[in-house]
Amino acid sequence: MTAFLSLLDTTKNYLNGIPMPNLESSFRALRVLHTAKDLFNQYGFHKVGVDQIIAEAKVAKATFYNDFHSKARLIEMCLTFQKDALKDKVFSISNSYREQMVLDKLKEIYFLHADLNGFYHLPFKAIFEIEKLYPVAYKVVVDYRNWFIGEIHKLLLTLKSTASIQDAYMFLFMIDGAMVQLLGENGVDESARLLDYFFLNFA
Repeated sequence: MTAFLSLLDTTKNYLNGIPMPNLESSFRALRVLHTAKDLFNQYGFHKVGVDQIIAEAKVAKATFYNDFHSKARLIEMCLTFQKDALKDKVFSISNSYREQMVLDKLKEIYFLHADLNGFYHLPFKAIFEIEKLYPVAYKVVVDYRNWFIGEIHKLLLTLKSTASIQDAYMFLFMIDGAMVQLLGENGVDESARLLDYFFLNFA
């Protein structure tokens, strides 16, 4: 687990523009992570194997296992990256000192998640695909959703003092509903309508 955390910190440092001693290794790790994320988003966690990932990322199998150890660890790391990116953005929006109405903050957070090209796509897929086979990675998603509900509840309380935790859950369910529609065969996008429905019932 120490090796995993070290690699995670190293790649995070690269993303934050902090110089690192082994830049080539960090580039390689990032390339594998981004390749895996794209493949998992497109084909699902079960249909994509290590051989496909390393072929598209252009790394040797021995190198992959030295860096990530297993597909399970890779999935955990991919989801951790998405989770951390989402938390940073949600925290930034929630605590912004700009003259922004709370409703606007909630809308921004909502559309940050209800986006097939966004950071929430992979965690959303994970909810339905990895619980039994990759329980450690699954917990990353569960922990994020619990944290997210708490953050949304705090925002909702600034709008209405009687806002409940169930209201925050409903906000998350609206996001999930929008993602289901976007991923459907028709690709229907009624995310704005779902958000309006939430606000109408919350008022």
